[in-house]
Amino acid sequence: MSTGPYQKDVERHLGLVVDGKQSAADCAAIQTFQREHDVVPAQGYAGLYTYRAVMWRQALAEGDAVRGCPDTSGVVVCIDMNRQVLWVEDAGTILFRPVPARTGSPDYPTRSGWFEIYKREKEFWSTLYDGPMPFAQFFDGGQALHASYRNIWEDPGSHGCVNLRYDDGKTLWDVLRLGDAVYVWGRRTGG
Repeated sequence: MSTGPYQKDVERHLGLVVDGKQSAADCAAIQTFQREHDVVPAQGYAGLYTYRAVMWRQALAEGDAVRGCPDTSGVVVCIDMNRQVLWVEDAGTILFRPVPARTGSPDYPTRSGWFEIYKREKEFWSTLYDGPMPFAQFFDGGQALHASYRNIWEDPGSHGCVNLRYDDGKTLWDVLRLGDAVYVWGRRTGG
């Protein structure tokens, strides 16, 4: 059993002894967590995908106190690229709970800053990348929030869009409207 680079973070989150050393009990607990959250492969290794799942679960546990997005008087989509998490709030009240997100790869980074939803298409097809972008909500040029058929934890990232699990993208479609603000910050960890 090898020790992953995020062993201590995962041990802390799972309530294990935080020693940074992989034991048989650690491996079993991490495998259970990985299976529960569709982290593939579920081998008990505390790698980047498992770390991202931990970051999402921690953001989810923060509830209305989830941090990082500036308070505004209107609806804002909050995209934390450090943790690879997205949520929506209105004046500090959570409208859409934190969900895992996949932002742009190093070759196709998601741009940071303030934007707004300017176009929405339920069944968009990218001619540039020859692929589906269900529930696409564009916020900056060709960059959009949209559902993905891929496992959300996969790397190397998107072509600049913010990918969501299919059901999360579908639910988000009903939460947002044209003109809603989007705030993106941070830097994608890993690939």
